[in-house]
Amino acid sequence: MTFTLPTLPYAYDELEPYIDAKTMELHHGKHHKTYVDKLNAALEKYPELQKKRVDELLAINLKIVPEEIKTAVRNHGGGHFNHGFWWLILKKDTKFSGEIEKAINKKFGSFDKFKELFTNSATSLFGSGWTWLVLNNNELEIINTPNQDSPISQNKIPILGLDVWEHAYYLKYQNKRADYLNAFFNIINWNQANQNYKNAKK
Repeated sequence: MTFTLPTLPYAYDELEPYIDAKTMELHHGKHHKTYVDKLNAALEKYPELQKKRVDELLAINLKIVPEEIKTAVRNHGGGHFNHGFWWLILKKDTKFSGEIEKAINKKFGSFDKFKELFTNSATSLFGSGWTWLVLNNNELEIINTPNQDSPISQNKIPILGLDVWEHAYYLKYQNKRADYLNAFFNIINWNQANQNYKNAKK
């Protein structure tokens, strides 16, 4: 089995004006595709690993992956998993509600406080990486991961994620990461985040 680039559940321009169509086209069609292609190349000599799901490859700090391809699988498998997660968490006009609303308000005190802490975490991330809301030991937690490292490698379950690589925002926002972070809160798919949370609690 080879990994394939997933089809987006929306058009490239559907997240305008928050994320522009050109960025989406390059991000999905070029960056994500490169991660898929290089992951497949890394696994070429390991047919038994080609049968695994990408989350299985990344689990427990890539325990099942041979040392000689571990860095490639961490980078490109992580890139594939993270972006597959990212596309689904983006959607306009969904309501902050359900179990995830209750859980965030309980953990952080309010949505505004959660937004502040999440934004501060993403702002402080040096270089390229991701900011996540994860479930860790049945508790919500905000974390950063460098490069394309994934929370699942740390046995943490992602509920919500934000791509903080410059390729995710530079065409529209240039070096103004704060503007991009603010825009992100207009296109969070809370329906998906709520489902992620319910699945994680099972």
